[in-house]
Amino acid sequence: MSKYLLNKFLFTVDRDPLLVERYREDPAELVAWWESTMANDLLNCHSGENTTWLAFTDEERDALIARDQVRLFEFGAHPFLTLTLFIAVFERDNTEPLEYQKAYGASLAHVTRPYPDIAT
Repeated sequence: MSKYLLNKFLFTVDRDPLLVERYREDPAELVAWWESTMANDLLNCHSGENTTWLAFTDEERDALIARDQVRLFEFGAHPFLTLTLFIAVFERDNTEPLEYQKAYGASLAHVTRPYPDIAT
């Protein structure tokens, strides 16, 4: 399991409106594409520098495809990264102010301290 890779996915997808739309429309396609093309690029480095060993576990991949913020949090994904990406993905489907944010908080209400480690 790689908290770094989960957080990298959330961070990079959230910062690109085209990737957000692809994740909204077809999460399985985007996760597969991202893992095969971007997972091993080094973040904030010059092009051409990469690694070869990073990959999602089946459980991580399934949680990303399902857009399951509870499982992602349990795996150690940073809650601010999931929240900001999922606001971009889901908020426009809601009619009440802060409706998604409240639902996000409620979905994690069962989590008690100590929280999962979100350090990478």
